Parts: sequence; C-alpha cells; structure tokens
Amino acid sequence: MKVPTDGLQRRLTGYLRRRKVTDLPGVTAVARIDRRTKRLTKRLQAGEIAIIDHVDVDRVSAEALVACGAAGVVNVAAGISGRYPNQGPQIIVGAGVTFVDNATPELFERVKDGDLVRLHEGVVYLDDEIAGKGEVQTAESIEAAMAEARAGLTVQIEAFAANTMEYVRRERDLLIDGIGVPDIRTDMEGRHVLIVVRGYHYKEDIAALRPYIREYRPVMIGVDGGADALLEAGYVPDVIVGDFDSVSTKALSCGAELVVHAYRDGRAPGLERVERLGREAVVFPAVGTSEDIAMLLADDKGAELLVAVGTHWTLEEFLDKGRSGMASTFLTRLRVGSKLIDAKGVSRLYRSRISTPSLLLLVATALITMGVAIFVSPVGKIWIDSLRDVWSSFTFWLVGLFS
Repeated sequence: MKVPTDGLQRRLTGYLRRRKVTDLPGVTAVARIDRRTKRLTKRLQAGEIAIIDHVDVDRVSAEALVACGAAGVVNVAAGISGRYPNQGPQIIVGAGVTFVDNATPELFERVKDGDLVRLHEGVVYLDDEIAGKGEVQTAESIEAAMAEARAGLTVQIEAFAANTMEYVRRERDLLIDGIGVPDIRTDMEGRHVLIVVRGYHYKEDIAALRPYIREYRPVMIGVDGGADALLEAGYVPDVIVGDFDSVSTKALSCGAELVVHAYRDGRAPGLERVERLGREAVVFPAVGTSEDIAMLLADDKGAELLVAVGTHWTLEEFLDKGRSGMASTFLTRLRVGSKLIDAKGVSRLYRSRISTPSLLLLVATALITMGVAIFVSPVGKIWIDSLRDVWSSFTFWLVGLFS
C-alpha cells in the first residue's frame, strides 16, 4: 500500500523529534493535564507527567498520583499555601517523584493532554520551547513550608468552628430530627453497616475487616469511588451514595440501590448519569459531604453499628480536605454518636492472639496424639489389620490388570 508523502513526513518528523527530546536531560514523557486531580488519576499511566491545578495538595490525591506511577507532577497552584500543614507534597517527594510547584498557569493553554514534554529543573519544554516553569520542591523546602503552615493553624481552626456553626444553622432539622432523609428499599434495621470511602488506607482496612465481614454480613454502602473499592475487594455494595462523579459505570450497574447526593435546592447533577444507564435512584438533598449523608442515612434507618473505612477522623484530616464542608463531617459524627467506629478499631478487636505457626503446631500435635491412641488400642489394631487387608486386595487387583 502506498503511504502518502505528507503522512510519511509527519511520522518521520515525530520520530526524530521524540528521539531528539529523549536524548536531552530531565524527564521526558507524555503529559496528562487536568484541573481536577481526581479526574486526572483515572487516566494517568506509569511514567507519565501529571500537570494539575491543585491548591494544598491533599494526602489522598498525592497517594493516588504516586500509585499511578507518575514520573513527575507539575502544579500551577501552590501545593502548600500556608493555610494548614497538608501532607500531599511531602508524600509525592518522599516517593521519589519530581514535584514542581507554583508553575506558570499558561501551561494549561500551551500543553495539550497527550503531548510529549520534557521536565528539567522546574522547566517544562514542548518541542524544544519553554511551555512553563515553576519551583522544584525538595524535602527541605517542603518541611520549611509545613513549619510556616503549622504556625498559622489557629486561623484555620477558627474558620472551621465558624463553618461548623453555619452548618448547624442550615441543617439543624436534618441533624436533630432526621427530616429530609429519603426512604430506601435496603433494610438496615438492627444490622451492622459498613461505609466505605476511597480515602485514607481503605485497601488495608478492607483487608483487615474480612473476618468481621464473614461473621456479621454487614450492609455495605459505597460512597462514590468506595463502591469500586468494594468490587475490587470481591464484595458487591448494597447501596451506593454520592454525586457519582468518581464511581465507575460497572459499579453503578452492579445492582446496588443508588442514592444521589443533591444540592439543597434539589439540583442533582449525578441523576442524569444514572438515568442514562437506565437505573433508578433516590435523591438526598443535603449540604454536607457524601460520606456524611451515608452515615445519616444508615443511622436514620436503624443501623445498630456503623463501621467506617477511609473516612475522616482527625482535625488534620478534616482540614486536609481543604473545604468548609468538612464541618458537616465533624457534626455528623456527633449526631451518630457511639454507633460509629473506625475500621482500624474493628480490625484490632478481631486480631488473633494466636499466630498461624502455633495453630498449625497445635493441629499437628492433636493428629499425632490421635494416631498413637488408635495404634495402641485393641480397636485400633483391628482397624489397622482391616486396612492392611484392603491394601493387599487393592495391590492384588492392580497387579492382575497388567498380568
């Protein structure tokens, strides 16, 4: 087949350009660019360079970037703005990934998703031209920024308290009386409910909870991507709660009951996606986060115990989300009270005190004891003689087949 001259020329030019770029210093790779880090990590492949716009990179986003195998991360915003000591940049640099901060915003105009770029000493090159530049962060520079952020933590705590009072004013009926919680088909009355958020150490927590899940068979609620976390672990969620911006189509189609988190005015962007899939959903309007309404839903439906995986517990984790909505998370935990426990607490309760080698030794000792008892007893001798007769008959029959 004849290849057009212009097409062949473009291929040769692209090949020579890639070969020339890869011979230069720095990291040369395909760029993946998106202003939403959560959305970018869905398509980021190992060895690629992530270009993001993320103020105060949180821990979950950083762990996702590292897990994807990013060769470099370029942030056009401040990775540590100084509002609070967020851990994201520390995790990225600690994993050996090149992290460039406060890069020029023009990167989002000059670089397209899938372009081959080179990252060297904080400068992003595209076709041998400078597309943007930023500040290369090191462990020392991040630690200095974290120290400054800790000094200003008091201001954030005051803002957090103010947001908490505002949330109480707007959602007092829901928090106090449960007004506005929708009806669902899934029965939770008197049962344990496992709420999974794809957050801090969710994989380890689910693995540690396997004995608990086998024994109690809890109702499983996946919060957005938490539904995919359950499927990956081999479980099927009973209910999926969220705005459905970070949950797969596979999870939405697994047969779970769907609860769409809507704005207080009734707008539910995730409902359109559900309807396109031909699924039905219940709408739950609330100001808080999706993990909050999952807890309020389970509590209102009579759950005996709520076990949370990957959710937020400490003040640092609340602030790490970087938004005022985390005030609702704090108050939701006060609302559900003693029903709620962290998955790590359950795993500690179910941690066996007997090691596996000790258990195997106990079983072997029991078998040996039983064997000796059978061998020395009169009944045991009769059994042994019977087994010898059976073995002799079998060998005689087997020899007869070949004679």
